[in-house]
Amino acid sequence: MKTCGVDIGSLETKMVLLDDKNIMDYRVGRSTFDFKRVGSNMFNELLEKHNLRKSEIYVMSTGYGRNTVSFADDRITEITAHARGVQYFYPEAHSVIDIGGQDSKAIVISEKTRNVIDFQMNDKCAAGTGRFIEVMAGALEVPIQQIGELALNSNNPASISSTCTVFAESEVISLFARGTKKEDIAAGIHKSIARRVAGMAKRIGVAPLLVFCGGVAKNIAVKKFLELELGFEIVTPVINGKSSAQLTGAIGAALIAQEQRSG
Repeated sequence: MKTCGVDIGSLETKMVLLDDKNIMDYRVGRSTFDFKRVGSNMFNELLEKHNLRKSEIYVMSTGYGRNTVSFADDRITEITAHARGVQYFYPEAHSVIDIGGQDSKAIVISEKTRNVIDFQMNDKCAAGTGRFIEVMAGALEVPIQQIGELALNSNNPASISSTCTVFAESEVISLFARGTKKEDIAAGIHKSIARRVAGMAKRIGVAPLLVFCGGVAKNIAVKKFLELELGFEIVTPVINGKSSAQLTGAIGAALIAQEQRSG
């Protein structure tokens, strides 16, 4: 049975094609302003590459723009999708932290039923999200792909007290003007994100085994500071030695599609 999970995020669209429970193919691309077009183009690429027809695939959408996926057969929330997706990699997962472009989530999974029993979500403020890191990287004039590595070079993280993105950006510029090292400011930024997300996660009782997913999970400094804030190690999904932290929502959607079809 072939199924496709489509996770339309605010910044990136992720798509995974499963044959039974094996990943046949996947795609990741910028969502831009036109979720519907990007998702359709990605899906058509998969169909053409694998010589498939839409009628041969059951499609489940999730994420910020799940209702824009006109070719989806059904839809689920990203909370449910991520909880199911992380269990593809870690069947014994207890908790999930997902940090995407515009929101962050903490999820607790039942040991008995393997379903979600509690979650917290920050979708009202950009602080503690990928967008926050983008803005801060711009303020420091550092490529976003390098800011995490830069932060790990710090021995004295700067204090970033503002939780608002706009005020934090001003604080970063002020620190830079006073001669604070870039790596110390970068470390302070990541520490601030970790403190905010870990505080949200602790409120619902996250514990090992905790899986860190979402685009921000590829940032090594956020992972490190989260571990320091939580007091235990966390893991991130990998496929063939490459981070697949962005794919858990799409994988979860595709797995749930299979379960619905076979049930």
